[in-house]
Amino acid sequence: MTAIVQFENVGLRYGFGGETLSDLNFSLEQGSFYFLTGASGAGKTSLLKLLYLAQRPSRGAIHLFGTDIVTMARTRLPGFRRRIGVVFQDFRLVPHLSAYDNVALPLRIAGVSDAQLKTPVEEMLHWVGLTDRAHALPATLSGGEQQRVAIARAVIGRPELLVADEPTGNVDMEMANRLITLFEALNKLGTTIVVATHDFNLLGKVANARMMRLDEGKLVDPTGALRYPPRAPAAPDLPKW
Repeated sequence: MTAIVQFENVGLRYGFGGETLSDLNFSLEQGSFYFLTGASGAGKTSLLKLLYLAQRPSRGAIHLFGTDIVTMARTRLPGFRRRIGVVFQDFRLVPHLSAYDNVALPLRIAGVSDAQLKTPVEEMLHWVGLTDRAHALPATLSGGEQQRVAIARAVIGRPELLVADEPTGNVDMEMANRLITLFEALNKLGTTIVVATHDFNLLGKVANARMMRLDEGKLVDPTGALRYPPRAPAAPDLPKW
């Protein structure tokens, strides 16, 4: 299977302190699903920043979509970022845009007309249970509602790579299962998924998922073997977007 991401001897240092990430060597296979685990401070968010091109490594090589992004001209980075969906731990919704317009934003950036984006945006809002909050501004939404808007925004463009930082941290278990099912549906369409999580209840909820575990900035199990039995319940109807 083709590798969509390759890390070779990657290290990351902030300022003049010690390395936050050290000697990372791994590849992510196209169309695979990965859970990234590790204790608080292990480096999960820093690793995700490297994946969604918010940070460049201090050393080593990273190939994304077959291109060396470390030596690549910065002018080319925006084009690569549009191929990546990101769910931030702090949501990062546009405060003056409604829930509807936040979800629609990636499609508008891609040049989709308002007439064409109406159906997929409405379907995504329905899927995450926010149909009745479509016109609400982020400041009026609860933390869990903001999280669901952020996830809908990240997946609506069917990115090639989806990176999610604790995407179920602000929702109840029923909604967490529903969101993971949404990620799984996107994965079946070919998107490579990386979900950083502390919630071990999520592990094993995706058939054929793999696990990457960080410990003090180093990958403990780079083979990605997931030691939790996957569940295979009947999935609910998925959005047609």
